[in-house]
Amino acid sequence: MTMAHIEDLGSQFDAPIDIVWKFIDSPDDHGQSHANRRNIEGAPEKDGWMRLSWEQNVQGNWVKVVNRVTTFPPVAMMVHSVEGPLAGSKFIFYYKPNGAKTGVNVIGDFHSKMIPPAQLESMVMASLEEAYNEDNASIKKLAAKK
Repeated sequence: MTMAHIEDLGSQFDAPIDIVWKFIDSPDDHGQSHANRRNIEGAPEKDGWMRLSWEQNVQGNWVKVVNRVTTFPPVAMMVHSVEGPLAGSKFIFYYKPNGAKTGVNVIGDFHSKMIPPAQLESMVMASLEEAYNEDNASIKKLAAKK
């Protein structure tokens, strides 16, 4: 299995932290922000985590993804990927208030049985960038409604 430790630091969402958490806690807003995902479902589990699943378009193929997500508002969100191209990956998004903006950082160990070692880091970074851009656009729309 391929593994890469990745730290993506220094990005900022264009909204204050309360809006960012409103977005995170709203599955409808969150799911609609990602154009390459469909059939998004979320279900709380007994021990306080959330099971999130969806189909994701990966290089023209729809692949099932299942993540175990635990949130620690307003500080962090921990993700354990249990099914999909990054199964076995564990990573944390942590947030820092910065006035009208919110800093967002990602640190984790990313694993894959499907992605070749030479491509894993660049594919994860590209995926993080795409998700950030889509989320930031949705967060700005949500902030404009406030």
